[in-house]
Amino acid sequence: MSLYTEWNDKVVEIVRVKGEAGFWQEYGGIEQSIYEQILSDYKEKVSGTVSELAKKYDAPLVFFIGFLDGINDSLIASLDVENLSEDTQIELDIDLEKLYFNMLDAKADYLYELSQWNSIFSDEKRKEIQRAWRASKTVVNENKIGRNDPCPCGSGKKYKKCCGK
Repeated sequence: MSLYTEWNDKVVEIVRVKGEAGFWQEYGGIEQSIYEQILSDYKEKVSGTVSELAKKYDAPLVFFIGFLDGINDSLIASLDVENLSEDTQIELDIDLEKLYFNMLDAKADYLYELSQWNSIFSDEKRKEIQRAWRASKTVVNENKIGRNDPCPCGSGKKYKKCCGK
């Protein structure tokens, strides 16, 4: 069984037994601790085998795989998380701006509010990333539907007589 499958099975089991809040209570502290250590030494290259890094960050191996799954979208070169083994040599080349953006996107305030960010980005830079994140969530409908246009739902009626009521 792959480590990634073990991770997914572990999540399902914890959620089944303790609920989603129980899962985040158990995993969130481990994840936060890893991020605190990595962000404290953000200039240091993070590399080694999966099991070495799990030990370095004092995380159970299965939870470290969950961490890798979570940070994968913020890496310059993503990992094949589904096929990692304990002996797989990895390097975490983190795009810090993308990581901060992704933490905002995940609504992980316990991560994007870490004090370690203060030494990485200025307040203005963090606000800039937050503005970019908010802008990415704004939906702009380019094609405005006129009252007398056919309704986009396909009913054949005018918009004002159908969904525009």
